[in-house]
Amino acid sequence: MYDFVVVGVGPAGARFARRAAEARYDVLALEKGTVGEPLACSGHVSTDIWNYVPADAKERLLQNRVYGADFHVGGPESSGDRFYKREEVSNVIDRVELDRTLADAARGAGADVREGHTVTSVEERPGYVEVTASVGGDEETFEARMVAGADGPVSRVRKQLDLPEPTETLHGVLAFTDEADHGDYVSVHLTAPRFFAWRIPRGDAGVEYGLAAPPGHEVNELFDRLTAEYGVETDRFCSGAIPIGPPKRTVANRGFLLGDAAAQTKPFTGGGILYGMRAADVAADVIDPQDPNTLPRYEEGWREELSREIRLGHWIRRAYSLPEPVQRAGLWALSGEIGVHMDEPSSFFSREHLKKLFS
Repeated sequence: MYDFVVVGVGPAGARFARRAAEARYDVLALEKGTVGEPLACSGHVSTDIWNYVPADAKERLLQNRVYGADFHVGGPESSGDRFYKREEVSNVIDRVELDRTLADAARGAGADVREGHTVTSVEERPGYVEVTASVGGDEETFEARMVAGADGPVSRVRKQLDLPEPTETLHGVLAFTDEADHGDYVSVHLTAPRFFAWRIPRGDAGVEYGLAAPPGHEVNELFDRLTAEYGVETDRFCSGAIPIGPPKRTVANRGFLLGDAAAQTKPFTGGGILYGMRAADVAADVIDPQDPNTLPRYEEGWREELSREIRLGHWIRRAYSLPEPVQRAGLWALSGEIGVHMDEPSSFFSREHLKKLFS
Protein backbone atom coordinates (compact mmCIF):
# COMPACT_ATOMS: atom_id res chain seq x y z
CA MET A 1 0.00 0.00 0.00
CA TYR A 2 1.66 3.21 -1.21
CA ASP A 3 0.78 6.58 0.30
CA PHE A 4 0.60 8.17 -3.17
CA VAL A 5 0.61 6.92 -6.72
CA VAL A 6 1.54 9.80 -9.03
CA VAL A 7 0.43 9.36 -12.63
CA GLY A 8 2.64 11.38 -14.97
CA VAL A 9 6.24 12.42 -14.34
CA GLY A 10 6.34 15.83 -15.99
CA PRO A 11 7.36 18.88 -13.93
CA ALA A 12 4.26 18.93 -11.69
CA GLY A 13 4.20 15.17 -11.06
CA ALA A 14 7.93 14.94 -10.46
CA ARG A 15 7.89 17.93 -8.13
CA PHE A 16 5.07 16.47 -6.05
CA ALA A 17 6.73 13.04 -5.96
CA ARG A 18 9.93 14.62 -4.70
CA ARG A 19 8.27 16.78 -2.05
CA ALA A 20 6.04 13.94 -0.82
CA ALA A 21 9.01 11.56 -0.64
CA GLU A 22 11.00 14.17 1.28
CA ALA A 23 8.11 14.21 3.76
CA ARG A 24 8.74 10.45 4.20
CA TYR A 25 5.67 9.29 2.34
CA ASP A 26 5.88 6.12 0.25
CA VAL A 27 5.54 7.38 -3.34
CA LEU A 28 5.20 5.52 -6.63
CA ALA A 29 5.36 7.67 -9.80
CA LEU A 30 4.36 6.18 -13.16
CA GLU A 31 5.29 7.57 -16.60
CA LYS A 32 3.71 5.98 -19.67
CA GLY A 33 6.81 6.27 -21.84
CA THR A 34 10.26 7.72 -21.28
CA VAL A 35 10.47 10.75 -19.00
CA GLY A 36 10.74 13.93 -21.07
CA GLU A 37 9.64 12.33 -24.35
CA PRO A 38 8.05 13.22 -26.61
CA LEU A 39 8.65 16.95 -26.28
CA ALA A 40 5.29 18.70 -26.11
CA CYS A 41 5.94 22.28 -24.99
CA SER A 42 8.38 25.15 -25.10
CA GLY A 43 11.39 25.55 -22.83
CA HIS A 44 11.00 29.31 -22.37
CA VAL A 45 10.54 29.89 -18.62
CA SER A 46 11.01 32.53 -15.96
CA THR A 47 14.19 32.53 -13.92
CA ASP A 48 12.16 31.14 -11.01
CA ILE A 49 12.80 27.71 -12.54
CA TRP A 50 16.14 27.55 -10.72
CA ASN A 51 14.33 27.40 -7.39
CA TYR A 52 13.01 23.96 -8.36
CA VAL A 53 16.09 22.13 -9.64
CA PRO A 54 19.37 21.12 -7.97
CA ALA A 55 21.94 23.92 -8.03
CA ASP A 56 24.36 21.95 -10.21
CA ALA A 57 21.72 21.48 -12.96
CA LYS A 58 21.70 25.07 -14.24
CA GLU A 59 24.84 24.78 -16.34
CA ARG A 60 23.44 21.65 -18.02
CA LEU A 61 19.93 23.02 -18.62
CA LEU A 62 20.49 26.66 -19.58
CA GLN A 63 20.52 27.41 -23.31
CA ASN A 64 19.97 31.18 -23.52
CA ARG A 65 19.22 34.26 -21.45
CA VAL A 66 16.31 36.46 -22.55
CA TYR A 67 15.88 40.14 -21.69
CA GLY A 68 12.51 40.87 -23.27
CA ALA A 69 10.24 40.45 -26.27
CA ASP A 70 9.44 42.17 -29.55
CA PHE A 71 5.68 42.19 -30.13
CA HIS A 72 4.41 42.29 -33.73
CA VAL A 73 0.86 42.80 -34.91
CA GLY A 74 1.93 41.34 -38.26
CA GLY A 75 4.59 38.92 -39.47
CA PRO A 76 8.40 39.08 -39.29
CA GLU A 77 8.57 42.04 -41.69
CA SER A 78 6.26 44.17 -39.56
CA SER A 79 7.70 46.65 -37.07
CA GLY A 80 7.81 45.43 -33.49
CA ASP A 81 7.38 47.07 -30.10
CA ARG A 82 10.06 46.07 -27.62
CA PHE A 83 9.38 45.26 -23.97
CA TYR A 84 12.58 44.74 -22.01
CA LYS A 85 14.44 44.63 -18.72
CA ARG A 86 18.08 45.42 -18.03
CA GLU A 87 18.37 42.11 -16.18
CA GLU A 88 17.20 38.70 -17.36
CA VAL A 89 13.45 38.37 -17.84
CA SER A 90 13.54 34.65 -18.59
CA ASN A 91 15.69 31.75 -19.66
CA VAL A 92 15.52 29.17 -22.42
CA ILE A 93 16.23 25.68 -21.16
CA ASP A 94 16.60 22.12 -22.41
CA ARG A 95 12.99 21.08 -21.90
CA VAL A 96 13.56 17.32 -22.15
CA GLU A 97 16.51 17.44 -19.78
CA LEU A 98 14.41 19.48 -17.31
CA ASP A 99 11.92 16.62 -16.96
CA ARG A 100 14.74 14.12 -16.48
CA THR A 101 16.41 16.32 -13.87
CA LEU A 102 13.17 16.70 -11.90
CA ALA A 103 12.50 12.96 -12.11
CA ASP A 104 16.02 12.21 -10.86
CA ALA A 105 15.45 14.62 -7.96
CA ALA A 106 12.29 12.68 -7.08
CA ARG A 107 14.24 9.42 -7.20
CA GLY A 108 16.95 10.95 -5.05
CA ALA A 109 14.35 11.87 -2.45
CA GLY A 110 13.15 8.26 -2.30
CA ALA A 111 10.25 8.13 -4.78
CA ASP A 112 9.92 4.98 -6.91
CA VAL A 113 9.81 6.42 -10.45
CA ARG A 114 8.95 3.89 -13.16
CA GLU A 115 8.86 4.47 -16.90
CA GLY A 116 6.93 2.43 -19.47
CA HIS A 117 3.80 2.24 -17.27
CA THR A 118 0.64 3.34 -19.08
CA VAL A 119 -2.17 3.79 -16.58
CA THR A 120 -5.40 2.27 -17.91
CA SER A 121 -7.69 2.38 -14.89
CA VAL A 122 -8.13 4.29 -11.63
CA GLU A 123 -10.73 3.07 -9.15
CA GLU A 124 -11.54 4.69 -5.84
CA ARG A 125 -12.28 2.09 -3.15
CA PRO A 126 -13.32 2.50 0.50
CA GLY A 127 -10.10 3.61 2.16
CA TYR A 128 -7.78 3.39 -0.84
CA VAL A 129 -7.42 3.75 -4.61
CA GLU A 130 -6.54 1.06 -7.15
CA VAL A 131 -4.37 2.02 -10.14
CA THR A 132 -3.88 -0.40 -13.04
CA ALA A 133 -1.12 0.08 -15.61
CA SER A 134 -0.14 -1.65 -18.82
CA VAL A 135 3.52 -2.67 -18.72
CA GLY A 136 4.99 -4.30 -21.82
CA GLY A 137 1.69 -5.93 -22.70
CA ASP A 138 1.01 -7.13 -19.17
CA GLU A 139 -1.05 -5.47 -16.45
CA GLU A 140 0.02 -4.46 -12.97
CA THR A 141 -2.25 -3.13 -10.24
CA PHE A 142 -1.08 -0.87 -7.44
CA GLU A 143 -2.87 0.21 -4.29
CA ALA A 144 -2.41 3.58 -2.63
CA ARG A 145 -4.12 5.80 -0.14
CA MET A 146 -4.36 8.54 -2.80
CA VAL A 147 -3.68 9.12 -6.48
CA ALA A 148 -2.25 12.30 -8.00
CA GLY A 149 -3.24 12.90 -11.62
CA ALA A 150 -0.38 14.77 -13.28
CA ASP A 151 -0.92 13.10 -16.64
CA GLY A 152 -1.34 16.11 -18.87
CA PRO A 153 -4.17 17.91 -20.68
CA VAL A 154 -5.88 14.71 -21.84
CA SER A 155 -5.85 13.20 -18.36
CA ARG A 156 -7.01 9.63 -17.85
CA VAL A 157 -7.01 10.16 -14.09
CA ARG A 158 -9.34 13.15 -14.49
CA LYS A 159 -11.71 11.06 -16.57
CA GLN A 160 -11.56 8.03 -14.27
CA LEU A 161 -12.27 10.18 -11.20
CA ASP A 162 -15.17 11.83 -13.02
CA LEU A 163 -13.72 15.31 -12.59
CA PRO A 164 -14.74 18.14 -14.96
CA GLU A 165 -12.76 19.18 -18.03
CA PRO A 166 -10.78 22.43 -18.40
CA THR A 167 -12.67 25.39 -19.82
CA GLU A 168 -10.83 25.31 -23.14
CA THR A 169 -8.11 23.42 -24.96
CA LEU A 170 -5.86 25.04 -27.56
CA HIS A 171 -3.81 23.24 -30.19
CA GLY A 172 -0.14 24.14 -30.11
CA VAL A 173 2.65 23.27 -32.55
CA LEU A 174 6.37 23.94 -32.53
CA ALA A 175 9.48 22.99 -34.46
CA PHE A 176 13.15 23.92 -34.65
CA THR A 177 16.03 25.04 -36.82
CA ASP A 178 19.67 24.36 -36.00
CA GLU A 179 21.42 27.68 -36.59
CA ALA A 180 22.84 29.13 -33.38
CA ASP A 181 21.10 32.26 -32.13
CA HIS A 182 22.11 33.96 -28.88
CA GLY A 183 19.67 36.83 -29.34
CA ASP A 184 18.38 38.67 -26.29
CA TYR A 185 14.73 38.87 -27.33
CA VAL A 186 11.93 36.51 -28.27
CA SER A 187 9.52 37.52 -31.04
CA VAL A 188 5.76 37.39 -30.50
CA HIS A 189 3.32 37.67 -33.43
CA LEU A 190 -0.34 38.42 -32.74
CA THR A 191 -1.31 36.73 -35.99
CA ALA A 192 -2.85 33.46 -34.74
CA PRO A 193 -6.61 33.52 -34.04
CA ARG A 194 -7.20 34.32 -30.34
CA PHE A 195 -3.59 33.54 -29.46
CA PHE A 196 -0.11 34.14 -30.94
CA ALA A 197 2.93 32.75 -32.72
CA TRP A 198 6.53 32.96 -31.51
CA ARG A 199 10.21 32.72 -32.31
CA ILE A 200 12.63 31.86 -29.47
CA PRO A 201 16.44 32.03 -29.80
CA ARG A 202 17.94 29.02 -28.02
CA GLY A 203 21.66 29.79 -28.17
CA ASP A 204 23.75 26.98 -29.65
CA ALA A 205 20.66 24.73 -29.57
CA GLY A 206 19.08 26.65 -32.49
CA VAL A 207 15.77 28.47 -32.83
CA GLU A 208 12.26 27.45 -31.83
CA TYR A 209 9.20 28.49 -33.85
CA GLY A 210 5.72 27.89 -32.50
CA LEU A 211 2.06 28.78 -32.71
CA ALA A 212 -1.18 27.98 -30.87
CA ALA A 213 -4.86 28.51 -31.68
CA PRO A 214 -8.28 27.20 -30.63
CA PRO A 215 -9.70 24.04 -32.25
CA GLY A 216 -11.22 24.59 -35.66
CA HIS A 217 -8.31 26.63 -36.94
CA GLU A 218 -5.75 25.04 -39.24
CA VAL A 219 -2.72 25.47 -37.01
CA ASN A 220 -0.43 23.54 -39.35
CA GLU A 221 -1.25 25.91 -42.20
CA LEU A 222 -0.77 28.92 -39.95
CA PHE A 223 2.55 27.50 -38.79
CA ASP A 224 3.71 26.88 -42.36
CA ARG A 225 2.86 30.48 -43.18
CA LEU A 226 4.88 31.68 -40.18
CA THR A 227 8.01 29.73 -41.10
CA ALA A 228 7.66 30.70 -44.78
CA GLU A 229 7.60 34.36 -43.77
CA TYR A 230 10.77 33.78 -41.78
CA GLY A 231 12.26 31.90 -44.75
CA VAL A 232 13.20 28.80 -42.76
CA GLU A 233 12.65 25.06 -42.93
CA THR A 234 12.09 23.45 -39.54
CA ASP A 235 12.41 19.91 -38.23
CA ARG A 236 11.57 17.98 -35.02
CA PHE A 237 7.93 19.03 -35.35
CA CYS A 238 5.87 18.64 -32.14
CA SER A 239 2.23 19.25 -31.34
CA GLY A 240 0.00 19.00 -28.31
CA ALA A 241 -2.99 20.26 -26.40
CA ILE A 242 -2.78 23.33 -24.16
CA PRO A 243 -5.47 23.44 -21.44
CA ILE A 244 -6.75 26.91 -20.52
CA GLY A 245 -9.09 27.61 -17.59
CA PRO A 246 -9.03 25.24 -14.58
CA PRO A 247 -12.06 22.99 -14.05
CA LYS A 248 -14.42 23.86 -11.22
CA ARG A 249 -13.18 20.92 -9.17
CA THR A 250 -9.75 19.26 -9.07
CA VAL A 251 -10.19 16.85 -6.14
CA ALA A 252 -12.20 13.65 -5.73
CA ASN A 253 -12.62 11.30 -2.75
CA ARG A 254 -9.07 9.96 -2.84
CA GLY A 255 -7.49 11.72 -5.79
CA PHE A 256 -6.47 15.13 -7.06
CA LEU A 257 -5.13 16.79 -10.21
CA LEU A 258 -1.88 18.65 -10.80
CA GLY A 259 -0.37 20.70 -13.63
CA ASP A 260 -1.91 20.48 -17.10
CA ALA A 261 -4.43 17.89 -15.87
CA ALA A 262 -5.84 20.69 -13.68
CA ALA A 263 -5.24 23.39 -16.34
CA GLN A 264 -2.90 25.18 -13.95
CA THR A 265 -1.53 27.22 -16.84
CA LYS A 266 -1.07 30.86 -17.86
CA PRO A 267 -4.03 31.82 -20.11
CA PHE A 268 -1.93 34.42 -21.92
CA THR A 269 0.96 32.09 -22.89
CA GLY A 270 -0.23 28.53 -22.24
CA GLY A 271 2.85 27.85 -20.12
CA GLY A 272 2.31 25.71 -17.06
CA ILE A 273 5.67 24.49 -15.79
CA LEU A 274 6.01 26.91 -12.88
CA TYR A 275 2.27 27.07 -12.06
CA GLY A 276 2.09 23.28 -11.91
CA MET A 277 5.09 23.03 -9.60
CA ARG A 278 3.73 25.77 -7.33
CA ALA A 279 0.49 23.79 -7.06
CA ALA A 280 2.50 20.62 -6.38
CA ASP A 281 4.17 22.35 -3.44
CA VAL A 282 0.76 23.30 -2.06
CA ALA A 283 -0.38 19.68 -2.39
CA ALA A 284 2.72 18.37 -0.62
CA ASP A 285 2.26 20.86 2.20
CA VAL A 286 -1.40 20.21 2.99
CA ILE A 287 -2.48 16.74 1.81
CA ASP A 288 -2.32 13.86 4.29
CA PRO A 289 -2.84 10.60 2.36
CA GLN A 290 -4.54 9.03 5.37
CA ASP A 291 -7.04 11.88 5.70
CA PRO A 292 -9.21 12.66 2.63
CA ASN A 293 -10.56 15.67 4.51
CA THR A 294 -7.27 17.43 3.68
CA LEU A 295 -8.02 17.40 -0.06
CA PRO A 296 -10.25 20.51 0.10
CA ARG A 297 -7.28 22.32 1.64
CA TYR A 298 -5.35 21.64 -1.55
CA GLU A 299 -8.26 22.86 -3.70
CA GLU A 300 -8.44 26.06 -1.70
CA GLY A 301 -4.68 26.44 -1.40
CA TRP A 302 -3.67 26.16 -5.02
CA ARG A 303 -6.49 28.47 -6.11
CA GLU A 304 -5.38 31.04 -3.55
CA GLU A 305 -1.85 30.69 -4.92
CA LEU A 306 -2.73 31.01 -8.61
CA SER A 307 -6.29 32.18 -9.27
CA ARG A 308 -5.51 35.89 -9.26
CA GLU A 309 -2.75 35.45 -11.82
CA ILE A 310 -4.93 33.17 -13.95
CA ARG A 311 -7.83 35.63 -13.83
CA LEU A 312 -5.64 38.56 -14.88
CA GLY A 313 -4.05 36.34 -17.52
CA HIS A 314 -7.45 35.89 -19.15
CA TRP A 315 -7.75 39.68 -19.45
CA ILE A 316 -4.34 39.89 -21.13
CA ARG A 317 -5.35 37.21 -23.60
CA ARG A 318 -8.43 39.18 -24.60
CA ALA A 319 -6.10 41.85 -25.96
CA TYR A 320 -4.93 39.37 -28.61
CA SER A 321 -8.34 39.69 -30.30
CA LEU A 322 -8.65 43.47 -30.22
CA PRO A 323 -8.86 45.34 -33.55
CA GLU A 324 -5.42 45.81 -35.09
CA PRO A 325 -5.33 49.62 -34.67
CA VAL A 326 -6.09 49.23 -30.96
CA GLN A 327 -3.35 46.60 -30.62
CA ARG A 328 -0.83 48.87 -32.32
CA ALA A 329 -1.72 51.81 -30.10
CA GLY A 330 -1.62 49.71 -26.94
CA LEU A 331 1.73 48.12 -27.73
CA TRP A 332 3.25 51.51 -28.58
CA ALA A 333 1.93 53.05 -25.36
CA LEU A 334 3.10 50.25 -23.06
CA SER A 335 6.41 49.31 -24.72
CA GLY A 336 9.82 50.13 -23.33
CA GLU A 337 11.47 49.14 -20.08
CA ILE A 338 9.21 47.04 -17.86
CA GLY A 339 9.11 45.88 -14.27
CA VAL A 340 6.81 42.88 -14.63
CA HIS A 341 7.34 39.22 -13.80
CA MET A 342 6.52 36.97 -16.76
CA ASP A 343 4.55 34.52 -14.58
CA GLU A 344 2.62 37.13 -12.63
CA PRO A 345 0.28 39.53 -14.46
CA SER A 346 -0.44 41.18 -11.11
CA SER A 347 3.10 42.59 -11.21
CA PHE A 348 1.86 44.99 -13.93
CA PHE A 349 0.47 47.01 -11.01
CA SER A 350 3.65 46.80 -8.95
CA ARG A 351 5.43 49.95 -7.87
CA GLU A 352 8.49 48.90 -9.88
CA HIS A 353 6.56 48.53 -13.13
CA LEU A 354 4.39 51.63 -12.71
CA LYS A 355 7.53 53.67 -12.03
CA LYS A 356 9.10 52.46 -15.26
CA LEU A 357 5.85 52.81 -17.22
CA PHE A 358 5.42 56.49 -16.35
CA SER A 359 9.09 57.46 -16.35
